[in-house]
Amino acid sequence: MSSEKLVALHSSAVRRRLLLGLAGGGISLAMASASAMRAGETLPVVATFSILGDMVKEVGGERVSVTIIVGVNNDAHRFDPTPRDAKALLDARVLVLNGLDFEAWLPRLAQASGFSGLQVLASEGVKVRRLGDAGQHDHDGHEQQGHDHDADPGHAQDARREAGHHHGDADPHAWQDLSNGMIYARNIAAGLARADPRNAGYYEGRAAGYVARMKALDNEIKAAFAAIPRERRRVITSHDAFGYFGDAYGVEFIPVAGLSNQAEPSARDVARIIKIARDSHISGVFIENMTSPALARQIARESGAVMGGTLYADALGPADEPAATYLGMFSWNAGRLLYVLRPRKD
Repeated sequence: MSSEKLVALHSSAVRRRLLLGLAGGGISLAMASASAMRAGETLPVVATFSILGDMVKEVGGERVSVTIIVGVNNDAHRFDPTPRDAKALLDARVLVLNGLDFEAWLPRLAQASGFSGLQVLASEGVKVRRLGDAGQHDHDGHEQQGHDHDADPGHAQDARREAGHHHGDADPHAWQDLSNGMIYARNIAAGLARADPRNAGYYEGRAAGYVARMKALDNEIKAAFAAIPRERRRVITSHDAFGYFGDAYGVEFIPVAGLSNQAEPSARDVARIIKIARDSHISGVFIENMTSPALARQIARESGAVMGGTLYADALGPADEPAATYLGMFSWNAGRLLYVLRPRKD
């Protein structure tokens, strides 16, 4: 939907420019928001996509009502806002966004809606991964190379460079490292507390418990991957969404496409990936919950690699699936990878 159609939904009196960054006047907006809330009223919050929405629900608990713009199994890269989204944003007191150019559609939606509440940049403070970063970290957090360059001279890095993308040189998928997820949770708690000071302790307490669960899972995943020989920790995925995961847990992900699912690989790209899979002894090929499995199956068939199943990158699964929450998604992704990467006993 065009921005002109969205703008027509609201009068010019409520249309204001939304700045994508934490506004300097955020504190005053938060105070105004808090003063307008009645006792027992839940804080209306909009989250831009399902992973952030789950985080807000975990931190906000019963004190918030959350509307998610890009829902489960939906691709934020291909998203087109609707009048319902504009209305939800207009009614919200808090907007939680990822930033890092992930929500390319948000500026026009926000401008059209007339949103004037508090913005929470969930990714504020994370160490941003850049395209072409080849360094990875072992299970103790020390930077190492992601693969043996004698056996696989620059294949993964070349694949990332040549694949198309739409995010500049910043990788926006920072939530794919649980240590960043902890930063997200704390930022969300701080934002909710600014918008609703009377419940600040409640949000901070829930965030602390949430972060503790993330730390426990993070330690468990690091130990599990550390037990697998490094040369086996190579997989192919649909697009370049798992760089943070790879850096944190010592797994090398070779993407067929770039950072966005909109990037369609050419026949030459596919042939190159198949050659990489053969030459580098790739352990598995994975699809994502938002992509067609046809190309991954072709690569697995022609390279001899194992089809590893589905990973969740940019969106959660429905409520009846294991990956319906952020921590559930992490457990599922790690479990699928570990199942494929563990050496087979003959």
